[in-house]
Amino acid sequence: MIDKIKTKQVALKTPTGFLAFGLGSGLTPFAPGTFGTLAAFPFYLIMAQFTWPIYLGITVLAFILGIYLCDQASKNLGVHDHGGIVWDEFVGYWLTMFMIPLTWYWLLLGFILFRFFDIVKPYPIKWLDKKVKGGFGIMIDDVLAGIYAWIILMLAVGFFE
Repeated sequence: MIDKIKTKQVALKTPTGFLAFGLGSGLTPFAPGTFGTLAAFPFYLIMAQFTWPIYLGITVLAFILGIYLCDQASKNLGVHDHGGIVWDEFVGYWLTMFMIPLTWYWLLLGFILFRFFDIVKPYPIKWLDKKVKGGFGIMIDDVLAGIYAWIILMLAVGFFE
């Protein structure tokens, strides 16, 4: 079991830890991934105002940055993919919502779909989660969960809009 004091020190007193822990949202005692996804929401609302190339560029840069952030936080904690590291949830949710209309029901469905795929981890997400290590390993399963959720969301938008 990881030391809670050490976790808080990494999450709140180092810039990489603070970002990797989703500005502290990953420190919740239960469902840190869900709270991390919720913490990504206000940033999504800002990003949704940009053109799609800028939105996608920010998301790709956040993914690249996330590889470093998650790797550093993991090394500082001495554990791979600590549950409180939620930067990957930020990026996964942003991918889920790429080019989706900004309405409450699509935001809610996107949240539910992303959390579903992130928790259930259908193939090859679970395989990647177990086999790929380091910051890239932490990020890639949530990226794929976001892409799965995005595909279903885009189909739903196409059908219902």
